[in-house]
Amino acid sequence: MVERYSRDVMKTKWTVQAKYDAWLRVEKAAVKGWNQLGLINDEDCKKILDNAQFKVEEIDEIEKKTKHDVIAFLTSVANSLGEESRWVHYGMTSSDCIDTAVALQMKDSLELIIEDVKVLMTNIKKRALEHKTTLMVGRSHGIHGEPITFGLVLAIWHDEIKRNLENLQHSLKVISVGQISGAMGNMAHSPIELEEIVCKELGLTPAPVSNQVIQRDRYANLMNALALLASSCEKIAVAIRHYQRTEVYEAEEFFSAGQKGSSAMPHKRNPVLSENVTGLCRVIRSFAMPSMENVALWHERDISHSSVERFTLPDAFITTDFMLNRLSGLIEKLLVYPQNMMKNLNLTGGLVFSQRVLLELPAKGVSREDAYKIVQRNAMKVWADLQVGKPAINEHDESLFMQNLLADEDLRKKLSPAEIRDCFDYTYYIKNVDKIFDRVFK
Repeated sequence: MVERYSRDVMKTKWTVQAKYDAWLRVEKAAVKGWNQLGLINDEDCKKILDNAQFKVEEIDEIEKKTKHDVIAFLTSVANSLGEESRWVHYGMTSSDCIDTAVALQMKDSLELIIEDVKVLMTNIKKRALEHKTTLMVGRSHGIHGEPITFGLVLAIWHDEIKRNLENLQHSLKVISVGQISGAMGNMAHSPIELEEIVCKELGLTPAPVSNQVIQRDRYANLMNALALLASSCEKIAVAIRHYQRTEVYEAEEFFSAGQKGSSAMPHKRNPVLSENVTGLCRVIRSFAMPSMENVALWHERDISHSSVERFTLPDAFITTDFMLNRLSGLIEKLLVYPQNMMKNLNLTGGLVFSQRVLLELPAKGVSREDAYKIVQRNAMKVWADLQVGKPAINEHDESLFMQNLLADEDLRKKLSPAEIRDCFDYTYYIKNVDKIFDRVFK
């Protein structure tokens, strides 16, 4: 199965090289800001912008001694410069560099996730339009209820993923925030104008107020949006797994030539992709709790959040990206079996029409209580008949439920045979599908 999968792109956002690249972008933006404000002369500014670089191996060696990653990074950068290196990190604290740089990484990564979600929505919409009137049985408590269409199922998925898209777009604004506010966030050593210049240069919004870190409710907002997206995607995957059950077999994952389902049973075609999506969604949701616990840092800052985010940020983005691409491909190539859907719809001998009959009787002057008794007693006979192997539909194309209703004298006093048979019309249940689709896809 070919998947439109951007894992390699997403992984590049979270390498050690990418981290330090982002740090250097922030430091260079600060140098440009100080130059605009008149502190750093044009010559020194140009030298820094043209020549500042770092070596990951060198940073690692320095950090072994300093036990401080930002200092190790700044030392490596200074080694690539001359006297002008004194202006790098001027008036800043570590989190000014780190948190603003992480905002760049999160922003770039979330934009990829948003594009993934749009692809997923496109695939769901295409299949929804394809199966707008494909009849199937609706289920509640896992039990057959009334006729619906597979298109309606897909429309619900699309509508829910759209809400997730809106959540992610909101989170993009929430996390696209930087700071150059100095130790404790009091801006004593750098003017507010510097922060505004740096953030504009980087495509971020200045935090209205900060202490020594960007507040972690912003990160928690993002992780909860990803967790909710994962819940909605798992919902889709679980449904597909049910549809592929042998007893149901209304849809299944594409099974490519040469694919194997079991080392022991050559006949197996398993829903491995949707099972994989289900598991990945559980992992993605697991990042929400530690992210919320990171909100409560001590006073102006501590670093209890740091070790958490070294895992949650790259893993959440890379896993979500993988999961979305896998689910998109699954939906795109999903095999749908309308004949089996219709077979299952007829499985209960017409019981899916019980409400239609029930609603006809009050219009004929029958109380709801009496109407319910009439319909239910005939429905219960169907369950009993099915248990002893009686055919759900006879040779005259009459379901068990219709046969029972036609033989019920009390019912025949209120509804004619023609009126009873009219209640068993599938088209009655799809008369408003077009209007529903207009609301979902307009």
